[in-house]
Amino acid sequence: MVTPAVRIEHDSMGAVEVPADRYWGAQTQRALEHFRIGTERMPQEMVQALGLIKRAAAETNAALELLPRQTADAVARAATEVASGALPNHFPLCVWQTGSGTQTNMNVNEVVANRACELLGGVRGDRKLVHPNDHVNLCQSSNDVFPAAMHIAAALGLRSMLLPSLQALEAELEARAHEFAGLVKVGRTHLQDAVPLTLGQEFSGYAAQLALCRRQLEGMMPLLCALALGGTAVGTGLNAHPEFARRAVARLAGYTGLPFLPVDNPFAALAGHEALVAYSGALRTLAVALFKVGNDIRLLASGPRCGIGELELPANEPGSSIMPGKVNPTQCEALTMVAVQVMGLDNAVGIAGSQGHLELNVFKPLIARNVLESARLLADSMRSFRMHAVRGLRAVPERIASHVDRSLMLVTALSRHVGYDRAAEVAHLAHAEGLTLREACLRLGLMDGEAFDRAVDPVRMAHPHDMG
Repeated sequence: MVTPAVRIEHDSMGAVEVPADRYWGAQTQRALEHFRIGTERMPQEMVQALGLIKRAAAETNAALELLPRQTADAVARAATEVASGALPNHFPLCVWQTGSGTQTNMNVNEVVANRACELLGGVRGDRKLVHPNDHVNLCQSSNDVFPAAMHIAAALGLRSMLLPSLQALEAELEARAHEFAGLVKVGRTHLQDAVPLTLGQEFSGYAAQLALCRRQLEGMMPLLCALALGGTAVGTGLNAHPEFARRAVARLAGYTGLPFLPVDNPFAALAGHEALVAYSGALRTLAVALFKVGNDIRLLASGPRCGIGELELPANEPGSSIMPGKVNPTQCEALTMVAVQVMGLDNAVGIAGSQGHLELNVFKPLIARNVLESARLLADSMRSFRMHAVRGLRAVPERIASHVDRSLMLVTALSRHVGYDRAAEVAHLAHAEGLTLREACLRLGLMDGEAFDRAVDPVRMAHPHDMG
């Protein structure tokens, strides 16, 4: 058996064997041995956000003459590789580590330091050439760097992934609302027949729900763009240059095009995570709306012959291993499962956000992981639902018309003419004897056929304020 090649790395506690082909160092290796918990690795978005911070820190420290230019350039180049996702196999740590994220911050520091050593012509582990703490982590602490990375990762994901997916689904639902505008159908409240509306009106409600969620999420961006960088260990900025935060954050804004600014109060930013709790709550609100939309479409498409059957979903794949020809609402099911997962993740974020003890919240990795996973799941599921369900959705006009013709709740239009009690009498008689509302009304002698037809017009009932 061939023994894997190792090299010796050092930290303040001594020497550690590290795989020779990996850029990480002693502290990362210790964390690998001490935190063998689960399979959830630190999200790549966090690693890349930390890479951006290390680049901004190196360039800022060089400009402030705190770091030799040659060293800073190598650190910035190595950090840029991390930020681009070029070194994914060198970040093996799990989410379940110290609550400040120190192990992951040091993982990034060590990878950047060792890669910078190579770029300078040295060897990995040469801490005199590039030191993970003294050079890469200069003017920083895990306590301010990690929350800053949480905000950067969340803001980037919101802009580039979540909002575009949400806007596209909202637009697709709006398109269906216009397409279905002329289809008058039975409304349903309490899962019972109600007065008419159009299928287009129904879908316009779905689009409006998502529009509200979108506006709420857009309002989260200023909260996410306030960065804790510069607070160092407890918020005082100890060991950081007084200009470091302002300059480094300005560089981060330049790299990303996002309006990042130093947080007004770093003590609050280290000890609490209200901004991310609020963002998680907005993600939960979106999940709630999507659950409703997915469930409604699933109900309206139930059947095809023995359910409501007013919609026909695209037949993407066989629905049963035993029932030939069955097609199931799989996209609706996937969307609603994601919604439930996001609601659960938000519950954990809320509890984690409450764990700010004195000067530090020590549930940061959990908050980061859950918020980023929620955003990713929602973005992916909305894209899938739009492409494989809403885009190919078809109304079934003949089924819709049949339901309208048989609805007893059209009797509501009679209330203005004969009163609530007499209208109810019409409905009860029609239901009991299998009559149409028109037949029941005529039998009771409440009005003649022509007057009934004028009073009970489903199209007018769906547009009561548009038709005079």
